[in-house]
Amino acid sequence: MTETHTEPAAEAQAGLEVETQLAALPAVPLRPALEAVLLVADEPVAATVLAQLVEAPTAEVEAALHELAADYVEQGRGFELRDVAGGWRFYTSPACAAVVERYVLDGQQARLTQAAMETLSVVAYRQPVTRGRVSAVRGVNCDGVMRTLVARGLVEEAGSEDSGATLYRTTTYFLERLGLQSLDDLPPLAPYLPELDAFDEG
Repeated sequence: MTETHTEPAAEAQAGLEVETQLAALPAVPLRPALEAVLLVADEPVAATVLAQLVEAPTAEVEAALHELAADYVEQGRGFELRDVAGGWRFYTSPACAAVVERYVLDGQQARLTQAAMETLSVVAYRQPVTRGRVSAVRGVNCDGVMRTLVARGLVEEAGSEDSGATLYRTTTYFLERLGLQSLDDLPPLAPYLPELDAFDEG
């Protein structure tokens, strides 16, 4: 009888501790919280999803998003917040298109960083692969590096897994830069990389 009553009690205590920890998290103002989430989003995020993340009513979140979008336009910022494809996402301002294009084109001529080279290698040998698994192999978050590789035309999206995670692969431009006819011409490095199944999706 003692064991029967002890386990539920322990579970209840554990649940209470978790709730206490969550309640102890510092409160973040709504607008900065929305900006922080959208800055790392790779695709439009629905207002309902944002509302769950910031724990605020959807109507309040939508109003804040519209206010932010209006503020950015009024301030003449180099980026915009748009409601597209059922969600919200940051985009560069059309007025800055020429500067952005110059940066991207110039960047294609610049040498890749060590982090970019390592990330590109994982994609090349394990493609198609998700960003989460690339990060798991490298042991660090690779979101920013992956965006750079995509912007430079070396990596592109290649559909998605059943879970919805976007898959990535190398491009024809990647082969051209390396002087390869196909991926079969890559050196046999794959056996030295960890198996992706050994890593959880990050």
